Amino acid sequence: MKEDTKIIHGGGKNALKHGVVNTPVYRASTVIFSDTDQMQAAAEGAIVQQKKVHFYGRKGSPTSWALEEALTDLEQGYDTVLAPSGLGAVTTALLSFLKAGDHLLMVDTVYEPTRRFCDVTLARFGVEVTYYDPLIGGGIAALMCSNTTVVFTESPGSHTFEMQDLPAISDAAHAINQDVVVMIDNTWASPLFHKPLTLGADISIQACTKYVVGHSDVMLGSITALEKHFPALYSGRQELGVAASPDDVYLATRGLRTLGVRLREHEKNTIEIAKWFQARSEVDRVLYPALPEDPGHEIWKRDFTGASGLFGVIFKETSNDAVFAMINGMKYFALGFSWGGYESLISHSSPAKSRTATTWPHPGPGIRLHIGLEDPDDLIADLEEGLSRFNAALTVG
Repeated sequence: MKEDTKIIHGGGKNALKHGVVNTPVYRASTVIFSDTDQMQAAAEGAIVQQKKVHFYGRKGSPTSWALEEALTDLEQGYDTVLAPSGLGAVTTALLSFLKAGDHLLMVDTVYEPTRRFCDVTLARFGVEVTYYDPLIGGGIAALMCSNTTVVFTESPGSHTFEMQDLPAISDAAHAINQDVVVMIDNTWASPLFHKPLTLGADISIQACTKYVVGHSDVMLGSITALEKHFPALYSGRQELGVAASPDDVYLATRGLRTLGVRLREHEKNTIEIAKWFQARSEVDRVLYPALPEDPGHEIWKRDFTGASGLFGVIFKETSNDAVFAMINGMKYFALGFSWGGYESLISHSSPAKSRTATTWPHPGPGIRLHIGLEDPDDLIADLEEGLSRFNAALTVG
């Protein structure tokens, strides 16, 4: 099937069993059985054989299996498990493969809550973490240790949007240890625009909260694995007691059906606005790998089939007061965390403080924007007024 057909029909076999378009919401903890033979068979299937059978609410239901099947098809993986948030998906994946005494290689541009989990929780559990330059490529081999178990990537990076050479990293890591698990946070592009499991990654993680849901009203995460690593992931998810709300899963499945049309509109609007920023005299650089001028553009063009609505802007001259003056008066850009919904967002961005292995060369604050589905002319008019406030604050300063 083509991608747009997968988005519409993925996981649909479950719905057909019920004679409806969308798989119904199964709200259940207890699942009852007709006799002990059926009960024991379900336990054997769910626990020992790791099959998706109706056994206990925490182990899933037709509601969750429909979304897991659809995401697995899009990711081109073996199977998928769900988590109650994107961060929950990251931590579940890491804890499924790491133990005390292991070594984790973590990209220096990673999502800040993931960094905190590494620095606080994994440190407390005796896992050694080394942060590495996102542009390291095959040079990752020099950082591999005998106890390196996981290499974690995120491309592009949070706030600074560096593109990682995933095939080079995966090839180098697996050449040293074929059992090392290469993970990627693939939320920025979604499984529609990037297929990391075909490029050498072993685990692909999504904050479905963003583009899969698409409406800023559900928290959800997914983890898709290759066959070799799915048993450990499945067991880890069960041992940690991770389960997603069936109501949230239902809304995510409904959101998934429009992923293609939404993402292409996000991309179109974002390219127009990113180019508008490039032409502004206040702007030093736009951080968006889909632009030909971006340092990561060649990797993006090679490995991705599209771009999302999230990007950053670096100003030539700036201050916190100027940035705050700009973003505090926006009409159509909301000020809020997260992204991936239909609405446009804007926030202050100061990534220099979140680096330990590398140095971000722009010490001043910038902005991070998510371009939604509004008319881009209205968004540009809003941004023009915002830059007027920005320039006025610089003058006063």
